[in-house]
Amino acid sequence: MNVTFSIPYRTAYGDELLLNIAPAREDESLALDMSQFKALAMATHDGETWTLNTTLDPDKATRYDYFYSVRSIRGIKCSEWKTIMHRLDLTASKANAYEVNDRWTDFPGDTYLYSSAFTDCINRRVQSAVPATDSSATLRLVVRAPQLRSGMRLNIVGAQPALGCWNLAKALPMVEHNHNEWIVDLDADSLFASIHRSRTTSAVAKDENVNLEFKFVAFGDKGEVEWETGLNRTLSVEPLPQGEVRVEVLDQAFFALYNQKVAGTLIPVFSLRSEGSFGVGDFGDLKLMIDWVAQTHQRLLQVLPINDSTSTHTWTDSYPYSCISIFALHPQFCDLRQLPALKDKVEADRFEMLREELNGLPQIDYERVNNAKTKYLQLLFKQEGKEVLATEDFKEFFKHTEHWLVPYAQYCYLRDKNGTCEFAKWKGHTQWNEADRASLSNPQNKAFKDVAFFYYVQFVLDRQMRSAHDYARARGVILKGDIPIGVNRNGCDVWHEPEYFHLDSQAGAPPDGFSVNGQNWGFPTYNWDRMIADGCQWWVRRFQNMQQYFDAYRIDHVLGFFRIWAIPTDCVHGLLGQFQPALAMSREEIKSYGLNFQEDLFTKPFIADWIVSRIFKEHAEEVKEKYLQHEHDDIFSLKPEYDTERKVEAAFAGKTTDKDIWLRDGLYALIENVLFVRDRQNPNMFHPRITAQLNFMYEALWQNDKDAFNRLYNDYYYRRNNDFWYREAMKKLPLLSQATRMLVCAEDLGMVPDCVQWVMNELRILSLELQSMPKDPTVEFGHLSRNPYRSVCTLSTHDMPTLRQWWDEDYDRTQKYYNTMLYRGGAAPHPLPGWLARDIVSRQLTSPSMLCVLSLQDWFAIDERIRLADANAERINIPAIPKHYWRYRMHMTIEQLIADKEYNDEVKDLIDEAGRK
Repeated sequence: MNVTFSIPYRTAYGDELLLNIAPAREDESLALDMSQFKALAMATHDGETWTLNTTLDPDKATRYDYFYSVRSIRGIKCSEWKTIMHRLDLTASKANAYEVNDRWTDFPGDTYLYSSAFTDCINRRVQSAVPATDSSATLRLVVRAPQLRSGMRLNIVGAQPALGCWNLAKALPMVEHNHNEWIVDLDADSLFASIHRSRTTSAVAKDENVNLEFKFVAFGDKGEVEWETGLNRTLSVEPLPQGEVRVEVLDQAFFALYNQKVAGTLIPVFSLRSEGSFGVGDFGDLKLMIDWVAQTHQRLLQVLPINDSTSTHTWTDSYPYSCISIFALHPQFCDLRQLPALKDKVEADRFEMLREELNGLPQIDYERVNNAKTKYLQLLFKQEGKEVLATEDFKEFFKHTEHWLVPYAQYCYLRDKNGTCEFAKWKGHTQWNEADRASLSNPQNKAFKDVAFFYYVQFVLDRQMRSAHDYARARGVILKGDIPIGVNRNGCDVWHEPEYFHLDSQAGAPPDGFSVNGQNWGFPTYNWDRMIADGCQWWVRRFQNMQQYFDAYRIDHVLGFFRIWAIPTDCVHGLLGQFQPALAMSREEIKSYGLNFQEDLFTKPFIADWIVSRIFKEHAEEVKEKYLQHEHDDIFSLKPEYDTERKVEAAFAGKTTDKDIWLRDGLYALIENVLFVRDRQNPNMFHPRITAQLNFMYEALWQNDKDAFNRLYNDYYYRRNNDFWYREAMKKLPLLSQATRMLVCAEDLGMVPDCVQWVMNELRILSLELQSMPKDPTVEFGHLSRNPYRSVCTLSTHDMPTLRQWWDEDYDRTQKYYNTMLYRGGAAPHPLPGWLARDIVSRQLTSPSMLCVLSLQDWFAIDERIRLADANAERINIPAIPKHYWRYRMHMTIEQLIADKEYNDEVKDLIDEAGRK
């Protein structure tokens, strides 16, 4: 089939336009393979209109997806928005040529309407196949109409007889052949004939253009009628030769429909509790929670990461942001109720008794729950595994997951065999060997049998989570997942593909309201140069795998895509970190600010006698004798055996008295008492130490040096790197935000440079808005009315105190909030009463934010009858505690929650009153 593409696009001198085309995927859930796209160079005579004649084979595929890009001598300069590509259906049986008159598609402002969150959940519609046409010549009109609601169908009506003469009863139905993209095929001969017959003059030239006048109109399944706004459309059409299909791509249709806003709930899967769960929430409980969300007119359920985090088989694995695999799901989430029963009645009864015991606990017993579930799955695998692994369903699963599943299974086998996740200690297996893949993939080999259990578990988990996802879509509920910024240092991802990581530093976050010493997550930092070199395939695969389970996602610590806080591996706290990448400062540049830069003094711990006395008080002499060595005058240095935080940590391991903690933390403070840290790549360059104004070194400066340091510090952290970090983020985030159709949300809290908002606005990423942590530095509390529409509004995150805890955390601040934000006089009541929590929640719901997602604990806060008496028992995580035990569970079952009509009506009323449904 001969196809001619034409598109207006003004290029710079020397640039050329490419058309990238491939047969459309039959199954959208499969990962998009960009290597399948063939790049074809287009031609131009004037630098403004580009054309391409090519041949497409209808026998190979009747549907093609394509996009345009611009190539310069340095490579691809820019591309169209690729999330929803152009689509061409070859459905005209008598056609021998297609002529496509196209238009370039940039990032639309309403990208969210093309996300699966809207197309498959909120505005759910079923797409139709394009009907075949046997017209001798066809005029195809293509238009995008992303604002249409669920159940609405697009039609075209116009002035010409073939378009219904403005009679809605004769409007022509259109076909949604792509997400939010509608087409209609008009018989060109009939169209021209009807126009000619309607002319009052008898002389009509056969080669005369005709002018169509029309409008798009949407019909709802409940009888609604929505006309597109603006003037009538007109289109001048040249006569079509026989055998041609002319495709006219039109400007987007626009309807006067309000922006949709939805409410939702955040709760980790592990925190769910049902009558039948096994001491921890599972994927079956997820369906029950979806029922409650839908019942209360909410449209979104957000969870924390669900990836496998099993590294030590102890409670420290409860940290869900330290996954061992970015693909594998956590075995603890397996719903045993969905699996065949154990045939051994004695074992079955024993597990049922254990299930009842564990399910009755107020919190998760992580170790007992996971040991029990693993044992149960092992017994079931012996009973059913061979048959399951022989099914076509499993073979199809293995085919699509083999890239990550095989290394993951071997990693788990070797972890358990060696009794440690530290793969550096695995003799002969310190790194994944691609040569092992063949034997691990062949059911006849012992290697396959060794790891088959892990294949089986992941297959079961995948099917259960997919089922929950399908269930949510059917109920119009968006499932929102969470993508952690880091991975476990000893996890499968690092073992499998070490080239993507830097193991000589630790990722974390600089000091903020969560932790005055910064956060040290212990994750390796990424080798972004390597990742960017292959188009960030590691991340693309990760996102595309996630779209099988979710329709929206939260990017944990989006700042990490601009720069990460890299901490030396010998540090415990995060204060001696530095941003990577970042523009470090030379000695000369530091001096140019007026600071008398003394390299040895400013980059090594400054330990004077007065500092030791102030920190350690009555223990000062003991510290000087045991941990310090005298240098000169009243200046000391740390003894070599205590000169790093890791050495100090090891020296005080197991010591928990108040004095030991005092001494340990004091020694940490001495090590951190520097004004600058050396750049990790170039030791002759420097970074000002984060929050150095709070340390003793800064206190010892003369006032003019303090002023100079403050000027330097503010320039460095708030201005110097903005453009640089913008460019760094734009190397990564455009690729990732277009890798799937999931709705992209970001956690953009903390020390946020201006460039973050630039990038998020450009890529249409939803921001996170907390009234208690405003992005405007001039206000103490955010004004909800100023929230952007493309944002997620919330009261707390899993890392923060709940609303009730926050209310009692700082009475003075709460009083200001009570008077200035809630506009109430008098003293703020404590603890937070239910009626006041309801008022606070109501205000959040009425904000302009697209999504208002509250933790289940904050939803509970509005009703004193239903909420826990102890607010502190509802906390999920405390970031200041590096090894926090993540074990929060709902205090009531989901069945009890669903049955509580009084409470559910209260939630429903709040949501309906705010127009979020």
